[in-house]
Amino acid sequence: MQHSKINWLFKLVSPGLLLITSLALVCESFLLYQAKNNLQKLTAIVFLLYCIFLIIKKYSWFNLAVVVLILTFGMLSYFDQKTTDIQLTDQTQILVYPDEVKIEDGWLSGIGKTEQGKVTIAGNVKDDQNQYFADGNPVILSHITGEIETISPATNCGEFDYQKYYAGKKIFQRIKIKSCQFVKSRVTIFTYLHRWRYQLQQYFKKMPRLVGFFASELILAENPSKDNQEILNNYRDLGVIHLLSISGLHVGIYTLVISTICFRIKLTQEETFLCCGLILIVGIFLSNGQPGFIRASLTYLLGQLFLLKKWKISGPDLLGLTCLIHIFFVPRLFMNIGAILSYVLVFGLQITSHWSNFWRSVSLNLLLTPLLLFYFFQVNVFTIFFNMLIVPYFNYVVMPIAFLNILVFKNIPGIGQVSENILEITEQIIANLSETKLGLVTFGKISWWQCVLLLLISAIFLAFMNEKGYLNKKKGFFISAAAMYLISFSMIHFPLQGQVTFIDVGQGDSILITTPYPRKVYMIDTGGKLNFSGKKVTPQVNRITIPFLKSLGINQIDGLFVTHQDADHVGDIGPLMSQVHIKKLYTAKGLSKNPSFKKRIEKYMDQTDLIELLAGMQVKEFQIDFQVVYPFKEGEGKNEDSLSLTFVLAGKRWLFTGDLGQDGEKEIANNFNLKVDYFKLGHHGSKTSSNPEFLQKISPSEVFISAGRNNRFGHPHQETLSTLRQLNIPWVSTQDCGMISWYYGFKEPSFSRFLPEKKE
Repeated sequence: MQHSKINWLFKLVSPGLLLITSLALVCESFLLYQAKNNLQKLTAIVFLLYCIFLIIKKYSWFNLAVVVLILTFGMLSYFDQKTTDIQLTDQTQILVYPDEVKIEDGWLSGIGKTEQGKVTIAGNVKDDQNQYFADGNPVILSHITGEIETISPATNCGEFDYQKYYAGKKIFQRIKIKSCQFVKSRVTIFTYLHRWRYQLQQYFKKMPRLVGFFASELILAENPSKDNQEILNNYRDLGVIHLLSISGLHVGIYTLVISTICFRIKLTQEETFLCCGLILIVGIFLSNGQPGFIRASLTYLLGQLFLLKKWKISGPDLLGLTCLIHIFFVPRLFMNIGAILSYVLVFGLQITSHWSNFWRSVSLNLLLTPLLLFYFFQVNVFTIFFNMLIVPYFNYVVMPIAFLNILVFKNIPGIGQVSENILEITEQIIANLSETKLGLVTFGKISWWQCVLLLLISAIFLAFMNEKGYLNKKKGFFISAAAMYLISFSMIHFPLQGQVTFIDVGQGDSILITTPYPRKVYMIDTGGKLNFSGKKVTPQVNRITIPFLKSLGINQIDGLFVTHQDADHVGDIGPLMSQVHIKKLYTAKGLSKNPSFKKRIEKYMDQTDLIELLAGMQVKEFQIDFQVVYPFKEGEGKNEDSLSLTFVLAGKRWLFTGDLGQDGEKEIANNFNLKVDYFKLGHHGSKTSSNPEFLQKISPSEVFISAGRNNRFGHPHQETLSTLRQLNIPWVSTQDCGMISWYYGFKEPSFSRFLPEKKE
C-alpha cells in the first residue's frame, strides 16, 4: 500500500479522489443536518469548497462526475430533511417488532413503524397483550388512543440529546399510548429475521448477568439491563469503551473464522468471499445497523472485491469509498458519535500504518481526544497503558467466553456459572482500577471551533509525519497541540466569569453557583425524581447534573446547601456525593437528625463536613457571603423548615427559600429588611407561596420558577402567576427555558436560556 504525501494542496501519490470526495459529502451532511448557526454553516461551506477546489485542481479528468455526485447527495439530503408529521387517527396502525421494544413491569417502550415513518412508543400493556410478543412475532397496534408529541430535546448543557439521537435515525415523534388493540402481523422474510434477533435477546437473558451482557454487546450491540451501567462506566473511565462496540475487531474475527473453515473444506476464494459477505450482512442486521460494524464490513467486502478483481486502491481511498457508500444510504450517518469515532479512528490507523506501536497509539489518542472532550468532557491520559492491559484480556478471555456460551450454554450444564465466576473476578479488578480514577481528567466541554482546530492540528501532524524532516515538525506539532489544550483547559478551569444556574431537573430544585477565578463551586439542592410507583428508578442526577458539572470541568463542590428533606430537592444527594467530592454540607438545624435524610448521606460523609445553620448565621466564602434568613429554630426538615439563603453577586442580591410557605415568608419579612433583585419563587410556584405582601416587600426585578413540564401538581399555579402579573414582576420558568443561567464577571451580567424561545 502506498502512503499518502500531503501538502496544503493535498497532493497525494495515490489518487486520493475517493477520500476527498467522501470528505466533501461529510461537510455537506454537517451543513444540512447539524450546523446550528451561521459560523458553523460558513465553516462547513469553506471545507466543502476546499474539497471541491482540490478535486478540480488535481483530478480534472474526473471532476465533473464528482461535482455531480456531490450535488446529487446535497439534493437527496435536502429532500431527506423534509418530514411528514404523523397524525394519530382511527386508521393509524403501528407495526412493532418484538426485538425493537422492551416490556418491563407492564410498560412497553421502543420503536414502531407507521406508513409515514418510524416513531417511539410508550404505554402500559396488559398481561394478555404481552403474550403476543412471547413467540417473537411482530404485532400491529390499532384503534390507538393516546397523545403524539415531538421528541423532547436536551434541556441542560451536557445532557444527552435524545431529539438529536432519534433524528439521526429519522425518528421525530413519540406516541404515548393509553389504549390499543393487538393484532398479529402477517409473516414476511423480516418476520423471521426479527424473530431470530428476539430469540437471541431472550437466550442472552437466561445467561448469568455478565456472560449475557458481553454476549449481547458483542452480537446485538445493546445492553440488556440497566444493572450493567456500572460496567460501561468503568470501561469509559479507563478509556477502553471501544472494546464493547461491534467494530473492525469483530469483523476481523468473523472473517478469519469463516475463511479458515472455508479453506478446510476447500472452497474457492470467490466462494469464501460470498460466505463472508452473507455472514457480515446477517451481522449488520443483528447489530441493528451499528455504524462501526457496517463500516468495517463494507471495508472488508470492498477490499476483497478489489483484490479479486486485481484492482489497486490505497487504504485512505478504500476508506473514502466505504464512507461514500455508507453516507449515501444513511445521509444522517454522522449525527451518530459512534460513526464519527469509528471513521476518524480508522483514518488515523490508515495514515499511521507504518509507525511504531507506541507512536501510533499516542497519535491516535491525540486524534480522538478533541472528539472525546467535545462529546464526553473527560479523557484518561493513561488510556494507552489501560488498552495494553485490557485489550489482551478482552481478546483472550471475554470474547472466547462470550462466544463459547453463545454456542454451548444450553448444552453444557454449569458452563455459564463457571464463566460468570471468572468474569466476576476480572471485572471486579477492572472496577477497582476504575474507582482509583487514575489518569482520568475532567477536562470540560470544548467549543465546536476548538474541536475543529484541534482536529486540524492532529490531522496536519499525521500528514507531515510522512515527510523526511518529520522530527522537527513533530516537535512543532506537540508545542502547538499542547498550547491549544492548555488554553482550552485554562478557559474552562480558570474562568473570568461566574454564574448562577437553575438546572432543569424537572419537578425539583437544583441551583449551581460559581465564582470567577479562583473558581469556587456551590449548589443549592440536588433535585431528585419523585417516585410514586415504589419501584427502583435511575437517579436523574446521572443524566443531568453530573454531565453538566463535567462539561464545566467540575469534580468538586465546595459547599452544598440542602433546603429540606423532600425527594425533589434532595433525592439525588447520595448519587451526587458518590461521584463528586463535596467539601461541606450545609443544612438547616435539625435536618441531620431526620432518619430518612441520614440514610441518604451517612455512607458518603467520610470526607465531608456537616454544618447546621439557623437564621442570622453567615457562611463566608471567598468572593461570596451566604446569609441565612430562615429557619429561626430547629426543625425536622419539612417544607416549613426550609433553609433560606440570600447573597450578593456583582451588586445583585439573590434570595432562595426552598419550599417555604407564606407563614415562613412573613417571618423573613418581619426580621429582615430585604430588597432583592432576583428571587427563586417558593415551592415551584405553588399557590401556598409566595405571599403578595412578601413579594411587594422584597420587590424583585425578576423571579424564577423551577418546575417540571406537565407536572401532576399543576405548578406553577395560575393564582401565583396572576399575582406576579398584578405586581408587574416578570418571571421565567425552566418549563419554557430549560436551564437558565446568569453570568457575571469581566462583562456586564447577562442571562441566557438553554432552549430557544418558541415562535408564536
